[in-house]
Amino acid sequence: MKSALRILMLAWTLSLGASAVLAAPAEQILRRGNDAEPESLDPHRVGSHWENSVLGDMFLPLTTEDPKANPIPGAAERWTTSADGLTWTFTLRPGLVWSDGEPLKASDFVFGFRRLLDPKTAARYAFVQYVIKNAAQANAGKVPLDQVGVRAPDDRTVEITLEAPTPFLPGLLTHYTAYPIPEHAVRKYGDDWIKPGVMVSNGAYTLAEWIPHDHIALKKNPRFYDSANVAIDTVHFIPLEIESTAFARYRAGQIDAYLGKSGFPIEDLPIVNRDFPGQAHLVPQLSIEYIVGNMRKPPFDDARVRRAVSLCLDRDLLVAKVYKAGFVPAYSFVPPGTAGYHNAAQLDFKDWPMDKRRAEARRLLTEAGYSAKRPLEFEFRTMAITRNRKVIVTSSALLKECGITAHIFLSESKVYYTALQMFDFTLGMAAWSADYNDPHTFLYLLDSRAGAYNYQGYANPAFDRLMDQAQQTQDLEVRAGILAQAEQLALDESAVIPMAVSSYRELVAPYLKGYQENATSIHRTRWMRLERP
Repeated sequence: MKSALRILMLAWTLSLGASAVLAAPAEQILRRGNDAEPESLDPHRVGSHWENSVLGDMFLPLTTEDPKANPIPGAAERWTTSADGLTWTFTLRPGLVWSDGEPLKASDFVFGFRRLLDPKTAARYAFVQYVIKNAAQANAGKVPLDQVGVRAPDDRTVEITLEAPTPFLPGLLTHYTAYPIPEHAVRKYGDDWIKPGVMVSNGAYTLAEWIPHDHIALKKNPRFYDSANVAIDTVHFIPLEIESTAFARYRAGQIDAYLGKSGFPIEDLPIVNRDFPGQAHLVPQLSIEYIVGNMRKPPFDDARVRRAVSLCLDRDLLVAKVYKAGFVPAYSFVPPGTAGYHNAAQLDFKDWPMDKRRAEARRLLTEAGYSAKRPLEFEFRTMAITRNRKVIVTSSALLKECGITAHIFLSESKVYYTALQMFDFTLGMAAWSADYNDPHTFLYLLDSRAGAYNYQGYANPAFDRLMDQAQQTQDLEVRAGILAQAEQLALDESAVIPMAVSSYRELVAPYLKGYQENATSIHRTRWMRLERP
């Protein structure tokens, strides 16, 4: 009898254990398709949307993005602004720590900004924070770093002093150039501080693994202040530059979402809608696709040549036949819908028929010294991704109709953008997505002080003066008018050749909850969860 009782009790215990195992929640692993392979995971050595996607999961700046990509309190729980709009005081949340348990202090933000602006760092994106007092001068090595307008009166207070009132500062501070940097880790490991097993961060996730050209794995950070509300345990960022490959991986169930620029070839939209109803998201974005001519050398140092190329490119045809759904022809550099801007500036030939445009282009080329015996020829570069291939081939055919020969040269994304930033090109394709919702994020690319991101080398003192004037203007309507003057000046000089206002083509499985469409395609994993059937 006792033996039988023991057997029954053992069976009951085993049953309870099995039930407990079955009831334990499964690990949530999100497989995210990403636009490309990151160049680095150091916030001061990156410059692309796909790197932002990864870094934004690992770091928490003073302000961060909500699911709609609007700025909200991040590491700072609140802030105040002085009456003149020049001094902003941020109070950090109590008890914040780095992922290794070290306290996160206001001085880590000061260290981050000084490191960003240190000329020795050579951060390509440092110009984004030039709104901070003495930032530009420090970055140029003209004043000491301790004169940059960021200080820490105590461990929980970050004080930022600006060159001029900057109403969009909460949005600007979500950018990765404003991330805190763990001074203790950088001092100890130097450039190796970003390696797996060493890297520390203060956001919802930490770096677990990086297998180049395969995936980056992030693990939930248990020391994140809001970790109790982070549902996804692990996220894999998978670089997928080729649209058809991204769609094939999604169809095969190998990724749960593609959150980025081009998750599938636009020609496949009917197939996506048929086989995956409701899972394709064509989202208009604050982004411009444009062409740049290197103005530092012939032939694009001649405004007549730049204008001739711009005239010959039929944007309506390119949108209808190549860019397709979700794209809009661009006749201005700042995309429509940008906050506080009315797009008064535009290319003067917007309403001309193509015959008139081509005739004017030929006249300008003749005036510049080109002819049938001496045609205009140059190298035309872009990234070797599917859509860009089609755009550059069609654009080259349109230029041919004006007697212009463009020799196509395709490169891997990382190689191509390095060439642009090193000014190693003649004519190239580019794109820019808003870092914050304000016309400044686009127009500053044309400022002579914008560094490597002023790809074309446009340098007009009159444009720079208008940008400075706008920066000093607190009346937002007046400011918008000044910025429109600056944009019109640049368009009249063909400083850039705007082509199309773009859209994101994202794929999201129905079991991924918390995803929300937004114009910047910023989707932090902390806001999402998996509810697999």
